[in-house]
Amino acid sequence: MAHEARYPRWMTAIAAFGAQSMTAPLRDVLVKRPGPAFGRAFDDPRHGFLHPVELAIAQREHEAFVEVLGGLGPTVHELDIESDSPDLVYQFDPLLVTDRGAIPLRAGKPNRRGEELLVEAWVNALGIPTVGRIEAPGTIEGGDTFWLRPDLLCIGRTLRTNEAGARMLGALVGGDVRIFDVPYWRGPAELIHLLSVISPIADDLAVIYLPLLPVGLWRLLADLGIRLIPVPDEEFGTLGCNVLAVRPGVLIVAEGNPATAAALARAGCEVHTYPAVEIGLNGSGGPTCLTRPLRRETGW
Repeated sequence: MAHEARYPRWMTAIAAFGAQSMTAPLRDVLVKRPGPAFGRAFDDPRHGFLHPVELAIAQREHEAFVEVLGGLGPTVHELDIESDSPDLVYQFDPLLVTDRGAIPLRAGKPNRRGEELLVEAWVNALGIPTVGRIEAPGTIEGGDTFWLRPDLLCIGRTLRTNEAGARMLGALVGGDVRIFDVPYWRGPAELIHLLSVISPIADDLAVIYLPLLPVGLWRLLADLGIRLIPVPDEEFGTLGCNVLAVRPGVLIVAEGNPATAAALARAGCEVHTYPAVEIGLNGSGGPTCLTRPLRRETGW
C-alpha cells in the first residue's frame, strides 16, 4: 500500500489512553480527512461507494463534523497520512484502543487490509503501545465491536468478522466478551456491522434498529435495564442508528434523521448534527465510523 506518513513535529505522547466505553466523556479522538483516495473511491467497485465522490464537498462535510466534535470538548487529532484506501476516513474500523493499549485488527474487506498498520504506527508514536493483533485466518472490523460496559465487550459475527477473529479479540481483551450473530440482511452489497443496528448513548440508553438487532443482544440489553430508542425504517438507510456519544446524552447524529433526533431530544439528550452526504451516505459511514476514540474517562 503506497502511503506518505507525515507526523507533526509537535506531536508528543498523550498523558493517558484507553477507550473501553462508547459513552464516557471523550477526551482524545483520531480522525482522517478525506483526501485524493477518497475522491477516487467510486472508480473501484470494491469500495462500495454509491456515486462519484465530490471531494470538495466531502472535505467541507468532514470539516463541519470536526468543528462540531471539537466544539463539544474533545481534543481532535488528525491522522495526517494518505494511502490508497478511501475507507481510511472511517477510523473506527482498523484498530481498537483499550486501557492497556492498541489492538490492530484485520479487515474482512480485503482492500482495507494495511490500514491498521498506518494507524498503529501513528498511535505508537503518540505513546500508545500495541498489546496484540488479529492474525490470519481471523478477520474483524471495529464496526462489529462495542463496549456495553468497561468490562463487557460485544462483538458481532458478520460478513466481515469471522469466528476466529472474534475469538482472537476476545482473548486479547479478556473479561466478559459476548459474541452475537448479525443478520445477513442484503449481503455484501449492503453490508451491516453490529454498530449499524445499535449505538449506546448513555449507561442506560441505546439507539437501536429493532428489525436487525440480534435477539441475544436484545435480551442482554433488557437484563441490564438499558432503555431503547428505536430508529424508524425510513431512517435506517440514512445512518439514523449510527450515533456518536461525546459524553452521556450529548450526541452527534447525521443530518437527515429528524424522527430519530426528535426521539433523542424527548429522551433528554442534546443532539448535534452535521451534513453527511459524501462522507456519510455515499461511503456508508456515520459519525461513529469517522472516529477512533483514543481516550474516554471511564472512571474505573
